Amino acid sequence: MDIKDTARPLDGAGVSAFLRSLPARPLLLGLGEARHFVGELGELRNEIFRHLVEEEGYRSFAIESDCLMGLAVDDYVTTGTGTLDDVMERGFSHGFGASPANRELVRWMRTYNEEHDEKLRFFGFDGPLEYWAASPRQALTALYDLLDGPLPRTVVARETLDTLLGPDDRWSNEATAMDPSQSIGRSADAERLRLIADDLVALLDTQAPQLSAEDRERAELYARTATGLLRYHYWMADTSPARWTQLSALRDAMMAANLRAVAAQGPALVFSSNLHLQRNKSVMSFGDQLLEWWSAGAITATYLGDRYAFLASALGTVGDDAPHPDTVEGILSTLPWDHSLVDARRLAEAITKPAPRISRDFAYFPLDSAQLDMIDGVVFLKQAVSLGRLG
Repeated sequence: MDIKDTARPLDGAGVSAFLRSLPARPLLLGLGEARHFVGELGELRNEIFRHLVEEEGYRSFAIESDCLMGLAVDDYVTTGTGTLDDVMERGFSHGFGASPANRELVRWMRTYNEEHDEKLRFFGFDGPLEYWAASPRQALTALYDLLDGPLPRTVVARETLDTLLGPDDRWSNEATAMDPSQSIGRSADAERLRLIADDLVALLDTQAPQLSAEDRERAELYARTATGLLRYHYWMADTSPARWTQLSALRDAMMAANLRAVAAQGPALVFSSNLHLQRNKSVMSFGDQLLEWWSAGAITATYLGDRYAFLASALGTVGDDAPHPDTVEGILSTLPWDHSLVDARRLAEAITKPAPRISRDFAYFPLDSAQLDMIDGVVFLKQAVSLGRLG
């Protein structure tokens, strides 16, 4: 099979043809990043999303960013609350607010909503964490306050909640990433907060009919985040060899829970690392350990089945790092288009035993040829020049 027969130019017509080739219309279409902060990929993502909105009825966008911070962006694009500068500064985690492509996306979504009655939605779907985690204060107190109004008062006084939470910096101490003894995740206060969070979630479940749809959506987000953070902090204090495997798995499980909530809002484009959106297990070397856990994409696909689709991205030349001709990226670099949409399963049939790519760019994760049959398609960029900083 000619490699060209597995691909088409990456444009609106190609995206629509790809969607029609799937067994079902996806509620979530994942577009993975082989590397964060690739300017060209962000621009292509924006073009794809505009086409999905205008021609395919998509109404939501989700990104690998703090789910609570993302509420400010959603408020801006849906109602105009705040300013573009403000939401780019406080509405993104991981430095993603500095991305010109993200800024243009938010600006376009706001403009679209000003001109249409049916509004586009914006979601962050990562937890408020990195290798360490934020305080559960925002999620717990926001959940408490939502339930305190239209619902019966809880048995825990707000002052008690504030006392148990204490200063935020004792939760967000970055040193806990490598030193579990500095974590308060298994302290008496943390253990009691986990019970309180569980009681609040139960109260939400029993009284949900009294909440408006908007308040119920927010309360469910706060509930997922509060319980997820407290669970994560519990494992931050663990000293067993399973610590980092469990923490990695918990993060992706939090992502997956948020993605299922996004799916309930209608067709959405999801933008995140390939490693989070893939259907197979994630594998990572960490010191002398090899960590393995199920990715958010694998968990989401378990629940959504064919209603989840995954487009991995891959890059040819990254800066001055060109792929060897015998690698998957080297073979794809022979395609005649700068940007291509590749049928991953046909590609797996067309190539035999490609060499693994060893990239000089530590931030780039090459395609694994053994996993091509787990991918629906590949967005291939022949060259990536606009590489932003990581961190």
